Amino acid sequence: MTVQTSPQTAELAAEFTAALQWWRDAGVDLDFTDDATDWLNPVVDEAAKPAQGAAAKQGSPSHPAAQTGDETAQKNSVKRSDFFAGSPPQDLAAFRQWWLEAPGLDAIGPRGRIAPRGPQDAQLMVLVADPEERDRDQLLRGPQGKLLTNILAATGMSGDDIYFASALPRHTPMADTAALASEGMDAVTLHHIELVSPQRLIVLGTGILPLIGQDVSNPDTYLREINQNGRKLPVLVNEGLESLMAMPRLKARFWRRWIEWTAQ
Repeated sequence: MTVQTSPQTAELAAEFTAALQWWRDAGVDLDFTDDATDWLNPVVDEAAKPAQGAAAKQGSPSHPAAQTGDETAQKNSVKRSDFFAGSPPQDLAAFRQWWLEAPGLDAIGPRGRIAPRGPQDAQLMVLVADPEERDRDQLLRGPQGKLLTNILAATGMSGDDIYFASALPRHTPMADTAALASEGMDAVTLHHIELVSPQRLIVLGTGILPLIGQDVSNPDTYLREINQNGRKLPVLVNEGLESLMAMPRLKARFWRRWIEWTAQ
């Protein structure tokens, strides 16, 4: 039996498919409210899952409780490193040199790392997750950097008043920042911030939060300040530059946050 499709139905289906593709090309596949909602992955109904057998209830590997215990043990077994080997850099010049030359900072080695830039005691420190893919001699020289330059220019701030830094020394897509933090990279990030001693800190990318000691499980508890040596540093956490480029409406939300933050 052959089902015939009317021209009107075929045209409507083509328009619907084109509309979905347009949103995908624009990078809009998530609905950002207070929490991100994944539109593309199916929702798993826990109540519909088959009941576990008696062996599972007693703690077999297939039982959720057993899996949780294994994951906890694995996390606890992570070896924490002292990347500074007991001698952290005492000023920004020494930190930049260490950042570019320290052999154990990442698995690849010193070649290709990008240094931070800017003055100590900066009016604002901007922290991104990692350098852009095409960064070579300077951090944020690509399209994300251009967007950031335009944003900061609109705030009326001069580039001489801003310190630009990345939490990781090279372009690292899909980095497991929680694992890196547990291995000791959080101490590097916090020491870097302490050396800069900025008046304010913007964190562009929620994936950075484990590297500054923040639990990312609850967006409502994102930190608003860092206490360093008795000094409270105001912090603004926002989506990363890549998200701002892909979803223009996030720029408007950033501006609302910026206005509220700077008015304090």
